[in-house]
Amino acid sequence: MIHKYQLNGYNICLDVHSGAVHVLDDIAYDVLDYCSEDMQEKAPEKMLTELSEKYDREELEETYEALYELYTAGQLFSKDDYEQFADLMTKAPIKSMCINVSHDCNLRCEYCFAAKGDFGQGRCLMSLDTAKKAIDFIIANSGTRHNLEVDFFGGEPLMNFEVVKQTVEYARSIEKQHNKNFRFTITTNGLLLDDEKIDFINREMHNVVLSLDGRKEVNDKLRVTPNGKGCYDIIVPKYQKLVSKRGDKDYYIRGTFTTFSKDFTADVMHMKELGFEQLSIEPVVSDPKLDYSIKENDLPTVFKEYERLAKTLIEMRKKGEFFNFFHFMIDLDQGPCAIKRLRGCGCGNEYVAVTPQGDIYPCHQFVGEEQWKMGNLNDGTFNQDMKLRFAKANVYSKSNCRNCWAKFYCSGGCNANNFQYEGDILKSHKVGCELEKKRLECAIMIKAALADYNTEQSTDCDSGDCFAECC
Repeated sequence: MIHKYQLNGYNICLDVHSGAVHVLDDIAYDVLDYCSEDMQEKAPEKMLTELSEKYDREELEETYEALYELYTAGQLFSKDDYEQFADLMTKAPIKSMCINVSHDCNLRCEYCFAAKGDFGQGRCLMSLDTAKKAIDFIIANSGTRHNLEVDFFGGEPLMNFEVVKQTVEYARSIEKQHNKNFRFTITTNGLLLDDEKIDFINREMHNVVLSLDGRKEVNDKLRVTPNGKGCYDIIVPKYQKLVSKRGDKDYYIRGTFTTFSKDFTADVMHMKELGFEQLSIEPVVSDPKLDYSIKENDLPTVFKEYERLAKTLIEMRKKGEFFNFFHFMIDLDQGPCAIKRLRGCGCGNEYVAVTPQGDIYPCHQFVGEEQWKMGNLNDGTFNQDMKLRFAKANVYSKSNCRNCWAKFYCSGGCNANNFQYEGDILKSHKVGCELEKKRLECAIMIKAALADYNTEQSTDCDSGDCFAECC
Protein backbone atom coordinates (compact mmCIF):
# COMPACT_ATOMS: atom_id res chain seq x y z
CA MET A 1 0.00 0.00 0.00
CA ILE A 2 1.24 3.47 -0.86
CA HIS A 3 -0.07 6.99 -0.49
CA LYS A 4 1.06 9.59 -3.02
CA TYR A 5 0.24 13.27 -2.90
CA GLN A 6 1.51 16.68 -3.92
CA LEU A 7 2.00 19.51 -1.45
CA ASN A 8 4.02 22.74 -1.46
CA GLY A 9 5.79 21.77 -4.69
CA TYR A 10 6.79 18.30 -3.50
CA ASN A 11 5.74 14.97 -5.00
CA ILE A 12 5.61 12.63 -2.03
CA CYS A 13 5.02 8.90 -1.74
CA LEU A 14 4.62 7.09 1.58
CA ASP A 15 5.09 3.35 1.52
CA VAL A 16 2.70 2.46 4.30
CA HIS A 17 4.03 -0.83 5.61
CA SER A 18 7.76 -0.10 5.46
CA GLY A 19 7.39 3.54 6.49
CA ALA A 20 9.70 4.67 3.69
CA VAL A 21 9.02 8.14 2.33
CA HIS A 22 10.09 9.04 -1.20
CA VAL A 23 10.30 12.52 -2.67
CA LEU A 24 9.89 12.08 -6.41
CA ASP A 25 10.45 14.10 -9.54
CA ASP A 26 7.51 14.58 -11.91
CA ILE A 27 8.27 11.61 -14.11
CA ALA A 28 8.61 9.18 -11.19
CA TYR A 29 5.39 10.54 -9.70
CA ASP A 30 3.55 9.82 -12.97
CA VAL A 31 5.21 6.43 -13.53
CA LEU A 32 4.15 5.37 -10.03
CA ASP A 33 0.55 5.23 -11.28
CA TYR A 34 1.55 2.19 -13.35
CA CYS A 35 3.18 0.34 -10.46
CA SER A 36 1.43 -2.05 -8.09
CA GLU A 37 1.90 -4.67 -5.40
CA ASP A 38 2.73 -7.26 -8.08
CA MET A 39 5.20 -5.00 -9.85
CA GLN A 40 7.13 -6.67 -12.68
CA GLU A 41 10.74 -6.07 -13.64
CA LYS A 42 9.95 -4.95 -17.18
CA ALA A 43 8.33 -1.58 -17.71
CA PRO A 44 4.68 -2.04 -18.76
CA GLU A 45 3.98 -1.21 -22.38
CA LYS A 46 0.81 0.64 -21.40
CA MET A 47 2.86 3.10 -19.37
CA LEU A 48 5.38 3.60 -22.15
CA THR A 49 2.59 4.27 -24.64
CA GLU A 50 0.44 6.55 -22.50
CA LEU A 51 3.31 8.67 -21.18
CA SER A 52 5.28 8.79 -24.43
CA GLU A 53 3.97 12.21 -25.39
CA LYS A 54 5.12 13.67 -22.09
CA TYR A 55 8.45 11.88 -21.50
CA ASP A 56 11.22 10.19 -23.49
CA ARG A 57 10.88 6.38 -23.65
CA GLU A 58 14.39 5.73 -22.38
CA GLU A 59 13.82 8.08 -19.46
CA LEU A 60 10.57 6.28 -18.65
CA GLU A 61 12.32 2.91 -18.63
CA GLU A 62 15.12 4.20 -16.38
CA THR A 63 12.60 5.72 -13.98
CA TYR A 64 10.58 2.53 -13.83
CA GLU A 65 13.78 0.57 -13.16
CA ALA A 66 14.63 2.87 -10.24
CA LEU A 67 11.17 2.39 -8.75
CA TYR A 68 11.46 -1.36 -9.24
CA GLU A 69 14.69 -1.33 -7.24
CA LEU A 70 12.82 0.34 -4.38
CA TYR A 71 10.14 -2.32 -4.74
CA THR A 72 12.64 -5.20 -4.51
CA ALA A 73 14.30 -3.47 -1.55
CA GLY A 74 10.99 -3.53 0.34
CA GLN A 75 10.50 0.24 0.24
CA LEU A 76 7.65 0.38 -2.25
CA PHE A 77 4.44 -1.68 -2.08
CA SER A 78 5.97 -3.54 0.85
CA LYS A 79 4.13 -6.39 2.53
CA ASP A 80 2.08 -5.84 5.67
CA ASP A 81 3.76 -7.81 8.43
CA TYR A 82 2.17 -5.88 11.32
CA GLU A 83 -1.05 -7.85 11.71
CA GLN A 84 0.84 -10.65 13.43
CA PHE A 85 1.33 -8.26 16.37
CA ALA A 86 -2.34 -7.28 16.65
CA ASP A 87 -3.14 -9.60 19.55
CA LEU A 88 0.00 -8.90 21.52
CA MET A 89 -0.33 -6.94 24.74
CA THR A 90 -3.82 -8.29 25.44
CA LYS A 91 -2.49 -9.02 28.92
CA ALA A 92 -0.55 -5.79 29.10
CA PRO A 93 0.24 -4.16 32.44
CA ILE A 94 -1.25 -0.76 33.21
CA LYS A 95 1.50 1.79 32.77
CA SER A 96 -0.33 5.12 32.84
CA MET A 97 -3.19 6.72 34.69
CA CYS A 98 -5.18 9.92 34.66
CA ILE A 99 -6.15 10.92 38.21
CA ASN A 100 -9.09 13.33 38.14
CA VAL A 101 -8.27 15.03 41.43
CA SER A 102 -10.92 17.66 40.74
CA HIS A 103 -14.36 17.42 39.23
CA ASP A 104 -14.63 21.15 39.57
CA CYS A 105 -13.21 24.04 37.61
CA ASN A 106 -12.80 27.79 37.98
CA LEU A 107 -13.46 28.27 34.25
CA ARG A 108 -16.57 27.53 32.22
CA CYS A 109 -15.11 26.92 28.77
CA GLU A 110 -17.94 26.59 26.28
CA TYR A 111 -16.42 23.65 24.41
CA CYS A 112 -15.34 21.66 27.49
CA PHE A 113 -15.87 17.92 26.93
CA ALA A 114 -16.06 17.50 30.72
CA ALA A 115 -19.34 19.39 31.06
CA LYS A 116 -17.46 22.53 32.19
CA GLY A 117 -15.56 20.67 34.84
CA ASP A 118 -17.73 18.13 36.66
CA PHE A 119 -18.19 15.50 33.90
CA GLY A 120 -21.91 15.68 34.58
CA GLN A 121 -21.41 14.05 37.99
CA GLY A 122 -21.56 17.03 40.34
CA ARG A 123 -18.73 19.22 41.53
CA CYS A 124 -16.35 17.56 44.00
CA LEU A 125 -12.69 17.01 44.84
CA MET A 126 -10.79 13.75 45.28
CA SER A 127 -9.75 12.79 48.79
CA LEU A 128 -6.15 11.91 49.59
CA ASP A 129 -7.27 8.41 50.54
CA THR A 130 -8.70 7.82 47.07
CA ALA A 131 -5.62 9.31 45.41
CA LYS A 132 -3.39 6.95 47.40
CA LYS A 133 -5.55 4.03 46.34
CA ALA A 134 -5.06 5.11 42.74
CA ILE A 135 -1.29 5.00 43.21
CA ASP A 136 -1.56 1.59 44.86
CA PHE A 137 -3.74 0.38 41.98
CA ILE A 138 -1.31 1.30 39.24
CA ILE A 139 1.59 -0.22 41.14
CA ALA A 140 -0.35 -3.45 41.71
CA ASN A 141 -1.40 -3.67 38.05
CA SER A 142 1.82 -2.56 36.39
CA GLY A 143 3.61 -5.89 36.42
CA THR A 144 7.34 -5.48 35.87
CA ARG A 145 6.90 -2.10 34.21
CA HIS A 146 9.41 0.32 35.80
CA ASN A 147 8.33 3.75 34.51
CA LEU A 148 4.75 4.72 35.35
CA GLU A 149 2.98 7.79 33.99
CA VAL A 150 0.44 9.68 36.12
CA ASP A 151 -1.43 12.78 34.94
CA PHE A 152 -3.21 15.03 37.42
CA PHE A 153 -6.32 16.20 35.63
CA GLY A 154 -9.71 17.81 36.12
CA GLY A 155 -11.67 20.00 36.02
CA GLU A 156 -8.84 22.09 37.35
CA PRO A 157 -6.37 20.02 39.41
CA LEU A 158 -4.85 23.03 41.15
CA MET A 159 -8.18 23.45 42.96
CA ASN A 160 -7.04 20.36 44.88
CA PHE A 161 -3.36 21.25 45.10
CA GLU A 162 -2.76 19.83 48.58
CA VAL A 163 -3.93 16.41 47.45
CA VAL A 164 -1.71 16.66 44.36
CA LYS A 165 1.31 17.44 46.55
CA GLN A 166 0.58 14.70 49.06
CA THR A 167 -0.10 12.15 46.32
CA VAL A 168 3.28 12.85 44.74
CA GLU A 169 4.90 12.57 48.15
CA TYR A 170 3.16 9.25 48.80
CA ALA A 171 4.17 7.83 45.42
CA ARG A 172 7.78 8.89 45.91
CA SER A 173 7.85 7.29 49.36
CA ILE A 174 6.97 3.84 48.03
CA GLU A 175 8.24 3.75 44.46
CA LYS A 176 11.68 2.35 45.21
CA GLN A 177 10.40 -0.57 47.27
CA HIS A 178 8.26 -1.57 44.29
CA ASN A 179 11.01 -0.85 41.72
CA LYS A 180 8.93 1.89 40.09
CA ASN A 181 9.67 5.37 38.81
CA PHE A 182 6.75 7.77 38.65
CA ARG A 183 6.70 10.43 35.93
CA PHE A 184 4.02 12.97 36.75
CA THR A 185 2.19 15.39 34.47
CA ILE A 186 -0.30 18.08 35.33
CA THR A 187 -2.79 19.85 33.06
CA THR A 188 -3.86 23.28 34.24
CA ASN A 189 -5.78 26.35 33.10
CA GLY A 190 -3.30 28.51 35.01
CA LEU A 191 -5.65 30.66 37.08
CA LEU A 192 -4.35 29.41 40.42
CA LEU A 193 -0.65 29.35 39.55
CA ASP A 194 1.57 31.15 42.04
CA ASP A 195 5.23 30.91 42.99
CA GLU A 196 4.71 27.89 45.24
CA LYS A 197 2.78 25.95 42.63
CA ILE A 198 5.18 26.92 39.83
CA ASP A 199 8.16 25.72 41.87
CA PHE A 200 6.41 22.47 42.76
CA ILE A 201 5.39 21.78 39.16
CA ASN A 202 8.86 22.52 37.84
CA ARG A 203 10.42 20.30 40.48
CA GLU A 204 8.05 17.32 40.43
CA MET A 205 6.28 17.25 37.07
CA HIS A 206 7.92 15.44 34.18
CA ASN A 207 5.60 17.38 31.87
CA VAL A 208 3.07 20.17 32.22
CA VAL A 209 0.22 21.08 29.88
CA LEU A 210 -0.84 24.73 29.93
CA SER A 211 -4.20 25.63 28.39
CA LEU A 212 -4.33 28.71 26.16
CA ASP A 213 -6.20 29.16 22.88
CA GLY A 214 -3.93 31.84 21.42
CA ARG A 215 -4.77 35.49 20.81
CA LYS A 216 -6.59 37.31 23.59
CA GLU A 217 -9.78 37.76 21.59
CA VAL A 218 -9.81 34.08 20.62
CA ASN A 219 -8.96 32.75 24.07
CA ASP A 220 -11.43 35.00 25.88
CA LYS A 221 -14.33 34.22 23.57
CA LEU A 222 -14.86 30.72 24.97
CA ARG A 223 -12.44 30.28 27.90
CA VAL A 224 -14.31 32.29 30.49
CA THR A 225 -14.76 32.41 34.25
CA PRO A 226 -18.16 31.71 35.87
CA ASN A 227 -18.94 35.43 35.65
CA GLY A 228 -18.26 35.42 31.90
CA LYS A 229 -14.92 37.22 31.94
CA GLY A 230 -11.90 36.09 29.92
CA CYS A 231 -8.77 34.65 31.51
CA TYR A 232 -5.98 35.63 29.06
CA ASP A 233 -4.57 38.55 31.05
CA ILE A 234 -4.40 36.47 34.22
CA ILE A 235 -2.81 33.30 32.89
CA VAL A 236 -0.30 34.45 30.25
CA PRO A 237 2.17 36.12 32.69
CA LYS A 238 1.95 33.05 34.94
CA TYR A 239 2.70 30.71 32.04
CA GLN A 240 5.63 32.85 30.98
CA LYS A 241 7.04 32.74 34.49
CA LEU A 242 6.60 28.96 34.75
CA VAL A 243 8.22 28.27 31.38
CA SER A 244 11.11 30.69 32.02
CA LYS A 245 11.96 28.75 35.18
CA ARG A 246 11.38 25.28 33.75
CA GLY A 247 14.75 24.80 32.09
CA ASP A 248 14.89 21.85 29.71
CA LYS A 249 11.93 19.99 31.20
CA ASP A 250 8.98 19.19 28.97
CA TYR A 251 5.92 21.38 28.65
CA TYR A 252 3.50 22.42 25.99
CA ILE A 253 0.88 25.07 25.48
CA ARG A 254 -2.33 23.35 24.51
CA GLY A 255 -5.05 25.27 22.70
CA THR A 256 -8.33 24.47 20.99
CA PHE A 257 -9.49 25.91 17.71
CA THR A 258 -13.15 26.15 16.83
CA THR A 259 -15.15 27.18 13.81
CA PHE A 260 -14.68 30.76 15.08
CA SER A 261 -10.88 30.51 14.89
CA LYS A 262 -10.08 28.53 11.77
CA ASP A 263 -7.19 30.95 11.16
CA PHE A 264 -5.32 29.23 13.97
CA THR A 265 -1.89 29.81 12.44
CA ALA A 266 -2.20 33.31 13.87
CA ASP A 267 -2.82 31.81 17.32
CA VAL A 268 0.21 29.52 17.05
CA MET A 269 2.39 32.43 16.01
CA HIS A 270 0.99 34.58 18.80
CA MET A 271 1.97 31.93 21.35
CA LYS A 272 5.42 31.79 19.79
CA GLU A 273 5.68 35.57 20.15
CA LEU A 274 4.80 35.21 23.84
CA GLY A 275 7.94 33.10 24.25
CA PHE A 276 6.50 29.60 24.05
CA GLU A 277 8.08 27.00 21.76
CA GLN A 278 6.19 23.75 22.46
CA LEU A 279 2.76 24.32 20.99
CA SER A 280 -0.45 22.51 20.17
CA ILE A 281 -3.76 23.68 18.78
CA GLU A 282 -6.34 20.91 18.67
CA PRO A 283 -9.62 20.96 16.74
CA VAL A 284 -12.70 21.02 18.96
CA VAL A 285 -14.41 17.65 18.88
CA SER A 286 -18.03 18.07 19.82
CA ASP A 287 -21.62 17.72 18.70
CA PRO A 288 -21.75 19.03 15.11
CA LYS A 289 -24.99 20.83 15.99
CA LEU A 290 -23.08 23.22 18.27
CA ASP A 291 -22.05 26.46 16.59
CA TYR A 292 -18.37 26.24 17.60
CA SER A 293 -17.80 22.65 16.39
CA ILE A 294 -15.54 21.84 13.46
CA LYS A 295 -17.85 20.27 10.90
CA GLU A 296 -17.27 18.35 7.71
CA ASN A 297 -17.91 21.41 5.56
CA ASP A 298 -15.17 23.26 7.50
CA LEU A 299 -12.51 20.76 6.44
CA PRO A 300 -11.32 22.45 3.20
CA THR A 301 -10.68 25.69 5.09
CA VAL A 302 -8.98 23.86 7.96
CA PHE A 303 -6.81 21.88 5.51
CA LYS A 304 -5.59 25.09 3.90
CA GLU A 305 -4.80 26.47 7.34
CA TYR A 306 -2.72 23.42 8.25
CA GLU A 307 -0.83 23.94 5.00
CA ARG A 308 -0.31 27.61 5.87
CA LEU A 309 0.99 26.67 9.31
CA ALA A 310 3.32 24.06 7.81
CA LYS A 311 4.79 26.58 5.37
CA THR A 312 5.18 29.11 8.18
CA LEU A 313 7.06 26.59 10.31
CA ILE A 314 9.39 25.77 7.40
CA GLU A 315 10.19 29.43 6.75
CA MET A 316 10.88 30.08 10.40
CA ARG A 317 13.19 27.07 10.68
CA LYS A 318 15.09 28.31 7.63
CA LYS A 319 15.58 31.62 9.43
CA GLY A 320 16.91 29.81 12.48
CA GLU A 321 13.78 30.41 14.53
CA PHE A 322 12.35 27.41 16.35
CA PHE A 323 9.06 26.07 17.64
CA ASN A 324 7.45 22.65 17.71
CA PHE A 325 3.87 22.08 16.69
CA PHE A 326 2.59 18.91 18.35
CA HIS A 327 0.70 17.49 15.36
CA PHE A 328 3.63 18.03 13.01
CA MET A 329 6.11 16.17 15.21
CA ILE A 330 6.77 12.86 13.46
CA ASP A 331 9.68 10.43 13.51
CA LEU A 332 10.10 8.83 10.09
CA ASP A 333 13.29 6.98 10.99
CA GLN A 334 12.37 5.05 14.13
CA GLY A 335 8.84 5.98 15.12
CA PRO A 336 6.77 4.23 17.76
CA CYS A 337 6.98 0.49 18.37
CA ALA A 338 4.70 -1.91 16.49
CA ILE A 339 2.28 -2.21 19.40
CA LYS A 340 1.76 1.55 19.67
CA ARG A 341 1.34 1.81 15.92
CA LEU A 342 -1.54 -0.65 16.11
CA ARG A 343 -3.52 0.70 19.07
CA GLY A 344 -2.25 4.14 20.00
CA CYS A 345 -2.61 5.47 23.52
CA GLY A 346 -3.55 2.19 25.20
CA CYS A 347 -6.94 3.50 26.36
CA GLY A 348 -8.70 0.95 28.58
CA ASN A 349 -5.80 -1.48 28.43
CA GLU A 350 -2.49 0.14 29.39
CA TYR A 351 -4.12 3.42 30.44
CA VAL A 352 -7.08 4.18 32.74
CA ALA A 353 -8.65 7.17 34.46
CA VAL A 354 -9.87 7.45 38.06
CA THR A 355 -12.59 9.79 39.34
CA PRO A 356 -12.92 11.42 42.79
CA GLN A 357 -15.34 8.64 43.73
CA GLY A 358 -12.72 6.01 42.86
CA ASP A 359 -14.48 4.87 39.70
CA ILE A 360 -12.21 3.52 36.98
CA TYR A 361 -12.81 4.38 33.31
CA PRO A 362 -10.90 3.56 30.11
CA CYS A 363 -9.72 7.17 29.86
CA HIS A 364 -10.65 10.66 31.01
CA GLN A 365 -12.94 11.17 28.01
CA PHE A 366 -15.10 8.18 28.98
CA VAL A 367 -15.72 9.49 32.51
CA GLY A 368 -19.44 9.82 33.18
CA GLU A 369 -20.41 7.16 30.62
CA GLU A 370 -21.67 4.55 33.08
CA GLN A 371 -21.64 1.71 30.55
CA TRP A 372 -17.86 2.13 30.31
CA LYS A 373 -17.11 2.08 34.03
CA MET A 374 -14.46 -0.59 34.54
CA GLY A 375 -14.53 -0.83 38.32
CA ASN A 376 -13.95 1.03 41.57
CA LEU A 377 -10.92 1.44 43.81
CA ASN A 378 -12.98 1.22 46.98
CA ASP A 379 -14.59 -2.15 46.33
CA GLY A 380 -11.61 -3.60 44.48
CA THR A 381 -13.46 -4.32 41.24
CA PHE A 382 -11.87 -4.14 37.79
CA ASN A 383 -13.49 -5.47 34.63
CA GLN A 384 -10.85 -7.57 32.88
CA ASP A 385 -13.24 -8.41 30.06
CA MET A 386 -13.60 -4.73 29.22
CA LYS A 387 -9.83 -4.34 29.43
CA LEU A 388 -9.47 -7.16 26.91
CA ARG A 389 -12.05 -5.51 24.67
CA PHE A 390 -9.93 -2.37 24.50
CA ALA A 391 -6.76 -4.39 24.08
CA LYS A 392 -8.24 -5.86 20.91
CA ALA A 393 -9.28 -2.48 19.54
CA ASN A 394 -6.60 -1.88 16.93
CA VAL A 395 -6.22 -0.85 13.30
CA TYR A 396 -7.07 -4.37 12.14
CA SER A 397 -10.25 -4.68 14.19
CA LYS A 398 -11.46 -1.26 12.98
CA SER A 399 -12.86 -1.80 9.51
CA ASN A 400 -12.24 1.75 8.32
CA CYS A 401 -8.61 1.60 9.43
CA ARG A 402 -7.41 -1.70 7.99
CA ASN A 403 -6.89 -0.32 4.49
CA CYS A 404 -6.15 3.30 5.41
CA TRP A 405 -2.74 4.71 4.52
CA ALA A 406 -2.53 6.67 7.79
CA LYS A 407 -3.30 3.74 10.10
CA PHE A 408 0.17 3.43 11.65
CA TYR A 409 0.31 7.13 12.54
CA CYS A 410 -3.16 7.72 14.00
CA SER A 411 -3.33 4.12 15.34
CA GLY A 412 -7.07 3.91 14.87
CA GLY A 413 -7.94 7.30 16.26
CA CYS A 414 -9.49 8.15 19.62
CA ASN A 415 -11.70 5.39 21.02
CA ALA A 416 -13.69 7.91 23.05
CA ASN A 417 -14.43 10.07 20.01
CA ASN A 418 -15.33 6.98 18.03
CA PHE A 419 -17.87 6.00 20.66
CA GLN A 420 -19.18 9.51 21.24
CA TYR A 421 -19.76 10.40 17.60
CA GLU A 422 -19.99 7.07 15.78
CA GLY A 423 -21.54 4.96 18.56
CA ASP A 424 -18.79 2.31 18.50
CA ILE A 425 -15.15 2.33 19.60
CA LEU A 426 -14.37 0.34 16.45
CA LYS A 427 -15.88 2.89 14.05
CA SER A 428 -13.51 5.72 13.29
CA HIS A 429 -14.75 9.29 13.70
CA LYS A 430 -14.79 10.61 10.13
CA VAL A 431 -13.93 14.26 10.78
CA GLY A 432 -11.14 13.26 13.15
CA CYS A 433 -9.72 10.88 10.54
CA GLU A 434 -9.67 13.50 7.82
CA LEU A 435 -7.95 16.01 10.09
CA GLU A 436 -5.34 13.47 11.12
CA LYS A 437 -4.55 12.54 7.53
CA LYS A 438 -4.07 16.18 6.56
CA ARG A 439 -1.79 16.82 9.52
CA LEU A 440 0.27 13.79 8.60
CA GLU A 441 0.63 14.93 5.00
CA CYS A 442 1.84 18.31 6.25
CA ALA A 443 4.24 16.72 8.75
CA ILE A 444 5.88 14.57 6.08
CA MET A 445 6.13 17.52 3.70
CA ILE A 446 7.85 19.58 6.42
CA LYS A 447 10.45 16.85 6.86
CA ALA A 448 11.00 16.73 3.12
CA ALA A 449 11.30 20.51 2.80
CA LEU A 450 13.75 20.84 5.69
CA ALA A 451 15.84 17.91 4.45
CA ASP A 452 15.90 19.56 1.01
CA TYR A 453 16.93 22.87 2.55
CA ASN A 454 19.66 21.26 4.67
CA THR A 455 20.98 19.50 1.57
CA GLU A 456 21.20 22.82 -0.23
CA GLN A 457 23.15 24.27 2.70
CA SER A 458 25.67 21.44 2.86
CA THR A 459 28.12 20.07 0.32
CA ASP A 460 28.57 16.91 2.38
CA CYS A 461 25.07 15.45 2.06
CA ASP A 462 24.71 12.67 -0.52
CA SER A 463 20.95 12.25 -0.53
CA GLY A 464 19.24 9.48 -2.44
CA ASP A 465 15.77 9.12 -3.82
CA CYS A 466 14.36 7.84 -0.53
CA PHE A 467 13.85 10.74 1.88
CA ALA A 468 13.83 8.42 4.89
CA GLU A 469 17.39 7.37 4.06
CA CYS A 470 18.87 10.84 3.82
CA CYS A 471 17.11 12.60 6.68
